[in-house]
Amino acid sequence: MAVRRRIKKEDNTDPMGLVSNLFDVAMVFAVALMVALVTKFNMTEVFSKEDYTVVKNPGTDKMVIITKKGEQITQYSASDRQEEAAGQRSKRVGIAYELESGEIVYIPE
Repeated sequence: MAVRRRIKKEDNTDPMGLVSNLFDVAMVFAVALMVALVTKFNMTEVFSKEDYTVVKNPGTDKMVIITKKGEQITQYSASDRQEEAAGQRSKRVGIAYELESGEIVYIPE
């Protein structure tokens, strides 16, 4: 005669365990989204060790030049307002074009 044992399932559900699992899923989603955005907008140089310069809104009053040298990232803006860090005013004085030969042509305004 076979003996049947009835195993009683204990209720071991932890409500905070579900919350921690949701947090883990959210973190994985956030990292995947950041990687997708970086590759979509070709911003991989931000994470490289090479120096680079980025110009946002070129030719406008809201132009911003962002440079990275080593670990330091600096931002310059071409605006007519007072710069807090430099304590000087700046204004746009001309336009520079780089030709296919690598030569730079400056046109004053």
